[in-house]
Amino acid sequence: MSAYEALAGVYDVLTSDVGYARRADYLEKLFCKSRIPVHTVLDLACGTGAMTAELAGRGYEMISVDASPDMLAAAREKVLSGEPPVFLNQSMPELDLYGTVDAAICCLDSLNYLTSPRDVQKTLERLHLFISPGGLLVFDVNTPEKLAALDGQVFLDETEDVYCVWRASFEKRSRICSYWMDIFTRRPDGAWQRAGEEHRQKAYEVDELRTWLLEAGFNRIRTYGDCRMSAPREGEQRVYFSAIRGK
Repeated sequence: MSAYEALAGVYDVLTSDVGYARRADYLEKLFCKSRIPVHTVLDLACGTGAMTAELAGRGYEMISVDASPDMLAAAREKVLSGEPPVFLNQSMPELDLYGTVDAAICCLDSLNYLTSPRDVQKTLERLHLFISPGGLLVFDVNTPEKLAALDGQVFLDETEDVYCVWRASFEKRSRICSYWMDIFTRRPDGAWQRAGEEHRQKAYEVDELRTWLLEAGFNRIRTYGDCRMSAPREGEQRVYFSAIRGK
């Protein structure tokens, strides 16, 4: 089964504690640092569209991109207010928009899923192409410390109709964390259906991401702790980046 085919239908249930409204508040604080007013926003790797829906409801014009047709199908059903977003089925390194946006976001460690450094570099280059000069890029990543600490861990998420157990393994040399997920969902007849997926994330250092941003043409690069306006602390689990698209 392809990645996200099974997860798409239960993703929102399993991530109900993410706090999208709080994270959208934080994004808007960062939007204020842009050199241009932010009206159009690209939500790259939008998943099931929870952040797209949140920002659309706040009046932003959204373009939402994801490589998974199943996740996009869930996203299309979610936006109930605001201008209807444009949804595009594209991978991050192959981003191709019809015009530019004022800001781009890539939330919830989506860049970690690009396990090839060159794909990260290509993604930043494509983002630079489609963000207006002076516009803002915001993304967050899981830190190497967080991914390394997951090695050997087993986690369980359970609701009345969904049961998900996942195991993590971290390979130090490649800096890749692999997640094996068993997802059980209750069918309308009461029986349980099982599906399995594997997901992989690569740990990237702050300094190498900063270097790639500079090489892609971004400046005014800042790093923050998780939903804070201050610098990351030692042992931070999630780091936010903001950068301005140079001319």
